[in-house]
Amino acid sequence: MEEHIGLELNGTKGYFYVSIDGKQEGKMTFVFAGNDKIIIDHTEVNPGNNGKGFGRKMMIKVVEFAREKNITIIPLCPFAKNVFDKTPEFSDVL
Repeated sequence: MEEHIGLELNGTKGYFYVSIDGKQEGKMTFVFAGNDKIIIDHTEVNPGNNGKGFGRKMMIKVVEFAREKNITIIPLCPFAKNVFDKTPEFSDVL
């Protein structure tokens, strides 16, 4: 089983995804709010993948992306907000 966490960008929108053996199993969408912020607006995983940690793995990638690009994150998605609330070490990009 090959797991991959990737990023797709399309203008002012984008998404992080989890793929297993080439099949997308989870997705976290965002939009840019100016040049220095992104808004995470939705997180989903395919049926049968709940509890596998895919959402958290995507969140880690989003935080790494934000740190690399020196931007902040606005978590409108309830899942993303919950992860930020429970993970103080991510607060530098909040």
